[in-house]
Amino acid sequence: QVRLVESGGGSVQAGGSLRLSCTASGLSFGVYTLGWFRQAPGKERSFVASIALSGFGDRYADSVKGRFGISANNAANTVDLYMDNLKAEDTGVYVCASTSIAFASRAVDFESWGQGTQVIVSS
Repeated sequence: QVRLVESGGGSVQAGGSLRLSCTASGLSFGVYTLGWFRQAPGKERSFVASIALSGFGDRYADSVKGRFGISANNAANTVDLYMDNLKAEDTGVYVCASTSIAFASRAVDFESWGQGTQVIVSS
């Protein structure tokens, strides 16, 4: 059973930066995509970024392109989300997810989910 644990959330002022980390365990042999989703208050869960655990095929939501970066460490089974120039609208619970589907970005395609870490951006 895949287990995903997020860390690194917190509060920051607009324009600031944060780094989120996701550590995966229980991954069986195969190719995995790990992604980050954002759950904002009163809104549906939305895609932020995803990457293959091999480190290739990074994808981003249009709203974060140029501000966020995602990287993977295959040996450690970790994926980091680097968030720069944060905006108030980036506020939400950031949830890590995994799937065996390559280049996935739809929530419905992800099979395992973490508990999430809170990010609050004040303007």
